[in-house]
Amino acid sequence: MLDGVFLALADPTRRAVIHRLGRGPASVGDLAREATMTLPSFMKHVRMLESNGLIRTAKSGRVRTCELNRERFAVVEDWLAQQRRLWEGRTDRLERFVTDTQERKPT
Repeated sequence: MLDGVFLALADPTRRAVIHRLGRGPASVGDLAREATMTLPSFMKHVRMLESNGLIRTAKSGRVRTCELNRERFAVVEDWLAQQRRLWEGRTDRLERFVTDTQERKPT
């Protein structure tokens, strides 16, 4: 689940799509015009983002519109928050160790 999200976000084209969709929904055609690849190649990126739950698509007639699935980003936020707490705890312990070591040094 988390691995798929990070894999989807690892590609600069997919990150550009996410960035663009942050401003609001857009058609696949509009998104593809901003990419430097063929539409079939671009659609692989759209499918990757959709299969990992980062975007939703809906078809109306001949137009497929994409929008962010903002709730899915909670998985990334939760993981980052856990990592932040872990590293902040480690740096706090390191700071206490250095401070205690310096205070115990004979002058």
